[in-house]
Amino acid sequence: MRRALTNGLLGLGLLAACAAASAQTGDAKRGEYLVKAGGCIGCHTATAKDAVPFAGGRDLKTPFGTFYGPNITPHPAAGIGRWTEADFVRAMREGVRPDGANYFPAFPYPSYTKLTDADLRDLWAYLRTLPPNPQPSKPHALAFPYGYRFAVTPWKWLFFKSGAFAPDPKATPAVNRGAYLVQALGHCGECHTPRNPLGGPKPDRFLAGGKGPEGKNIPNLTPTRLKKLSDAEVKDFLTTGLTPDGDVAAEAMGEVVANTTSKLTAEDLASIIAYLRTLPALPEEPK
Repeated sequence: MRRALTNGLLGLGLLAACAAASAQTGDAKRGEYLVKAGGCIGCHTATAKDAVPFAGGRDLKTPFGTFYGPNITPHPAAGIGRWTEADFVRAMREGVRPDGANYFPAFPYPSYTKLTDADLRDLWAYLRTLPPNPQPSKPHALAFPYGYRFAVTPWKWLFFKSGAFAPDPKATPAVNRGAYLVQALGHCGECHTPRNPLGGPKPDRFLAGGKGPEGKNIPNLTPTRLKKLSDAEVKDFLTTGLTPDGDVAAEAMGEVVANTTSKLTAEDLASIIAYLRTLPALPEEPK
């Protein structure tokens, strides 16, 4: 009788453990949407017509040199196939590789650190479904002394603050959703916020535009500029890339529209616009 009771309790314990593990399993289908919302394909896919999605090779030219997006397929040698989920979370939340070295902040972990646990699980679940690709990641081509990863540590002390997104208790659910998409998943500030000579973002100029990472002018996303457009016009631009006067989003923004904002749900687009309307109207960045 005692043995049967013990076995029964053990069985219940195993079932509870399995249920808990199952509850922590990410949703790959939802993760696919999050990958699109995060624009991951843009940085992790080369520009060649026959480039394999997520196999790396995309270049990003900056004042510090050229960065190349790495292979993030589950290939065990060329990609992230040997990573654990904990490795992935640490990379996204802390900007640290599995071997403990820093990632350069060209990888937008200063924004991704705000992602929720659920979104990180779902992102990881989707990335594990990708076909493994053996294409090696290209090494960065950085000017001296910017190629030393240990030098990123003082940069982090100055400009990086880890921590999950904190909703504004005074804001509506739609505005908070938009803030999360802009600040965390969409990492819009990485390009639309001007930077100082050390590459740190200017917090008092959040989303005010200026020179982007490739030296090109990036528009101001605060109401200073957006007040000239209706919500419908902003939505049309984010879904089609067409401006009200007939211009077309070019280069980087055109790619963002094609790969990211045009894939968002109507609710998420409306939330982004609602959030941007609440920002302080900042003047254009001096040229």
